[in-house]
Amino acid sequence: MSNIALQGAKGNKIANRQAISETLLDLAKKNKDILVVTSDSRGSASLVEFGKQLPDQIVEVGIAEQNLVGIASGLAASGKKPFVASPACFLSMRSIEQIKVDVAYSNTNVKLIGISGGISYGALGMSHHSLQDLAVTRAIPGLDVMMPADRHEAKKMIEALVEYDRPVYLRIGRNPVDDSYVSEDYEFQIGKAVTMKEGIDITIIATGETVRIALDSAEALKQDGIDCRVINMHTIKPLDKETIIKAAEETGRIITIEEHSIYGGLGSAVAEVVSQSHPVPVKILGLPDEPAIAGKTAEVFEYYGLSIENVRKLAIQMVGK
Repeated sequence: MSNIALQGAKGNKIANRQAISETLLDLAKKNKDILVVTSDSRGSASLVEFGKQLPDQIVEVGIAEQNLVGIASGLAASGKKPFVASPACFLSMRSIEQIKVDVAYSNTNVKLIGISGGISYGALGMSHHSLQDLAVTRAIPGLDVMMPADRHEAKKMIEALVEYDRPVYLRIGRNPVDDSYVSEDYEFQIGKAVTMKEGIDITIIATGETVRIALDSAEALKQDGIDCRVINMHTIKPLDKETIIKAAEETGRIITIEEHSIYGGLGSAVAEVVSQSHPVPVKILGLPDEPAIAGKTAEVFEYYGLSIENVRKLAIQMVGK
């Protein structure tokens, strides 16, 4: 296991949204051009303290996601650095035309943070799930797409994005997730995947909260004599094709794991690269083509096979041990 990955890091109480808010507050105190724009979501985005300390650097639009993106684009065109915070299910669907035209096509320096993404709003059902957002946003020219694995990477990502002069869609979940990293003491680079663990038998490529599942699965596979490589693809676009091809060449088998539809997300992106550059078996684990069941994240993950045991069985089958 690489020294940047943390085994058995259970019980973290800090959600990615809180880590992002605290990081933005620290950076915004030093740079008055950093603004936060919300759609009646400062509570959901953990931005209440930001608003208290920097009331002149937060813009409350109300429940009007299309206006939210348009206003942020105007602020960016005026030289500001707006960070938009809104539920991913609404931000990536209701305002997708504004994201396409006002942000991406116009090349405005807007950072779109989709909070409570994936199945974070589990009990509220399909209307509040965002399981198509990676597919939609990564297909828009000029828009980068990212997902941090944990609170440490969320902080590193925001620090990098403040200096990154491109439109970005960043999706995070709602609740705290177990750490995948020991600390922020590692090199983070937009568009460059992190190899969390080396291995020669099979590769698991994961993004967002599923990185922890990948790490735990690789640990479990040791008992089966399988040496599993784990790659954290925190940037879905621009995609680190070099690392994917290297994994295909050196391990010959790939499993992808994501909190997203099996269509159009990380798995599709990896398969597109592998099929054209170095064809090997690729198995995509995600949510099937159906309205996801309602329930807590762990329950939904278990139901659809986004679990250590299921990944383990699949890896054993693919390796042939």
